[in-house]
Amino acid sequence: MKRAPIDLQASDAQLDTRLGSRLAALRAERGWSLGELAERSGISRSTLSRAERAEISPTAATLNRLCAVYGRTMSQLLSEVESEPALLVRAAEQPLWEDRSAGFVRRSVSPPHAGLRAELVEGRLAGGADIEYDRPPVPGLEQHVWVLEGALDLTVQEVEHRLGAGDCLRMRVWGPTRFRCAGPGAVRYALAVVLP
Repeated sequence: MKRAPIDLQASDAQLDTRLGSRLAALRAERGWSLGELAERSGISRSTLSRAERAEISPTAATLNRLCAVYGRTMSQLLSEVESEPALLVRAAEQPLWEDRSAGFVRRSVSPPHAGLRAELVEGRLAGGADIEYDRPPVPGLEQHVWVLEGALDLTVQEVEHRLGAGDCLRMRVWGPTRFRCAGPGAVRYALAVVLP
């Protein structure tokens, strides 16, 4: 049974607005100026300001840096701008987030939930997509990457792993990581994330 296509553009503006408000609230809770947050995150003040005002949609790398500063996973941050997830998450209700500039689509299959330490994400990278994260959002974060279709080059602790369909890489993340789809086709993978 085919599902109706999800209009990403229609929901993007609403999500960006809620995300911008949440980012502004997190900064205000800590009493930081934009300058202080820029120093802590390595993101320019203008980018931070524009993201908080929902003038731009933050990239995956930008959100990752902010998550590291705020001690959250990306899914936790995104779940804070979505409604409280139910125990049963229907496919049509799984939140999507897209970084168009990087060729990355992220589906929160099993979003964070109170009392649960794990979450499940589906990632899709277009051929040629290359995303680098300079740090984990939470040091020591446990991740399991299972490639469902295509091939993924994943660099962890300066070691590159080539994963084909069916392969799974298990890791604790302490430093930079890089997800790359050499192409020409896309790659689709499942990412299990477990808080330490």
